Amino acid sequence: MNANTPGSIVILLLTVLVSVLGLYKLPQLIKWNLFRPHYVVPKKQYYTVVSSGFVHASGAHLIFNMLTFYFFGPSLEKVIGTARFVALYLIALVASEARTYFQQRNNPRYASLGASGAVSAVLFAAIVYFPSQSLFILPIPVPIPAPLFAVGYLAYSWYLARRGQDGVNHSAHIDGAVTGLLFVAATDIEAYRRLLAIISDRF
Repeated sequence: MNANTPGSIVILLLTVLVSVLGLYKLPQLIKWNLFRPHYVVPKKQYYTVVSSGFVHASGAHLIFNMLTFYFFGPSLEKVIGTARFVALYLIALVASEARTYFQQRNNPRYASLGASGAVSAVLFAAIVYFPSQSLFILPIPVPIPAPLFAVGYLAYSWYLARRGQDGVNHSAHIDGAVTGLLFVAATDIEAYRRLLAIISDRF
């Protein structure tokens, strides 16, 4: 992450700053930015579709999302450019909440938060460009291939989603992943052709 990746720097720093303030200094900040589908239209809380992605339920939730973003965001931004990268992130924030909105719009008790959907979109878009990328996550002593990490990321989200509501929209991981894949297909179909060529060469 450097001067060539201003989008990643701004998103990461802003998310960490707002989340930490909400978690440890101004808890009201989290309440103001919760995504609550039942109130989006009646109370004109449209902004929460995006702003809920900049607050998190816990320090662990924040670290997990931002580490994943740090591993994949800057490398993706270098390839697709800052404008497209920021567009992907913002589109994913909205798109990953769409299904949740329709499912929960009649439930006044439902609320969610977190950057999971947008981070998932970045992760899966990056895998199209860098299928051979690996990452280290302590305490695991060996590098984890990015595609394997992505599958584990979704499996863990599915597991948590089935356990119950903890304020984190786990289904947004899946919707974000689909958004990331579709974004690449819509903006750079050649990336998929290169990916298929790499897969063909290996098998």
